Amino acid sequence: MTSLICTLQDHRDDVNWCAFSGKMLATCSGDKTLRIYSTRDFSELPFSPLTGHGYSVHCCCFSTCGQFLVSCSTDATVVVWSMDTGDIEAVLEHPGRSPVRIFALSHDSAHLVSGASDGTLALWDFPSKQLCKTGAVTDATMVACSFSPCSQVFVTGSTYGDLRLWNLDMKQLHAEKNAHDMGVTCCAFAPSILSDGQFVQLRLASCGQDNHVKIWVINKHISGAYKMQLLHTLTGQSAPVLSCAYSSDGQLLVSGSVDKTVTVYDAMNAILLYTLTQHERYVTACAFSLTSPLIATGSMDKTVNIWRLEDGCRSHGGKLSPEWSTPTSREGRTPAARSKLLVSNWLEEDVSSWLVEEGLEQLVGKFTANNIDGTELLSLTKETLASELHIESVGLRNKLLRKVEELKSDLLCSGIPDEFLCPITRELMREPVLASDGYSYEREAIESWISTKNRSSPMTNLPLLTTLLTPNYTLKMAIGRWKTNH
Repeated sequence: MTSLICTLQDHRDDVNWCAFSGKMLATCSGDKTLRIYSTRDFSELPFSPLTGHGYSVHCCCFSTCGQFLVSCSTDATVVVWSMDTGDIEAVLEHPGRSPVRIFALSHDSAHLVSGASDGTLALWDFPSKQLCKTGAVTDATMVACSFSPCSQVFVTGSTYGDLRLWNLDMKQLHAEKNAHDMGVTCCAFAPSILSDGQFVQLRLASCGQDNHVKIWVINKHISGAYKMQLLHTLTGQSAPVLSCAYSSDGQLLVSGSVDKTVTVYDAMNAILLYTLTQHERYVTACAFSLTSPLIATGSMDKTVNIWRLEDGCRSHGGKLSPEWSTPTSREGRTPAARSKLLVSNWLEEDVSSWLVEEGLEQLVGKFTANNIDGTELLSLTKETLASELHIESVGLRNKLLRKVEELKSDLLCSGIPDEFLCPITRELMREPVLASDGYSYEREAIESWISTKNRSSPMTNLPLLTTLLTPNYTLKMAIGRWKTNH
């Protein structure tokens, strides 16, 4: 499920782009401004709006660390802004002074490429803000650009309908002619890289005037040759698709269209999950949050909508569904009602009722004083019972732990799909994250594993290439849907 949590109405003209950093949302508009919001409550930051462009601002993007915001405009410039002060750090003038329609910043923040209305490209060294190389595509306007997750190649799209793959020497590695009939409008690389020793595989999403979103596979052979193949064509929208973006885990894909809709797809299986219909005019921009299950969409209706991807146990309006609502009695749910819930969804009152049923009523006071709910109950250990809850009786501690293990055993025997259980704790995941070994874990469990073990995979025992953990929103939503139906 999805819910609209707020609408930002500060721009006075079409919203052209949205971009998230870890803590901020940036939007830009035909009104020549950029606006910066805190993702904590979507309040506008004190130095917002940013004014410095002379004409419409077409695109914006944060540097990887969020220290800088970059924007481009019809005024033929790319501007770098400080996100500490809102001041202009640098102004990059595109060669030939042609209107800059698009740019992309590499994931390592080492390079920036800008594309202009006359078909020219400029590659910049981002740290020094110096021009490195230029290139061009004839008879077309550059309107789309995206760097690969490895930062070594980038793709451009034009009004002519071609997708072109380039390296950092501005050498064209591949051209996919007529990728979109009547023109490309946007493109975005998926964040993951696959490798089998012979091939390195990237995925790219593109959209265009043909009403389609397309997912491409780009294979790099060990010889260095590139090959691009169409994998999926998504047809969930009935008019030209103007924008597309991947989630940070690469599992979801969002797109915005002239038909005023926003579509969310399962990117791996090419399945339409949601169609959102709150905008009144063309949807020109969309972006996923890097750190939370949020989507921002911008429109020619001058608004930015913020959507929350629910985990399945909440209704569209964001209110708790009846089966998960808080009981009016402080005595907790009845045993029959409580049995329909997963232990991790128990309230403090449910835990107290369970203690009484199991003959452990002498612990109710301590548990209530320490706000022990279902999640806390499942995580109790001998150490926490002794040192934090101060339960001195060894026999009482052991009895309680046996009862908790019985709850966990019931959980494993309740028909929960194995992929919903954390490989480390074997408990239903609440905040699944994807590790570099390709497996999903409960965030707290894998973080604890990484902090106390050597950097090896719990599943393969091989070294983890990185300790970066990516929220697995697709799995979280699937777990939520399962919880709602069970």
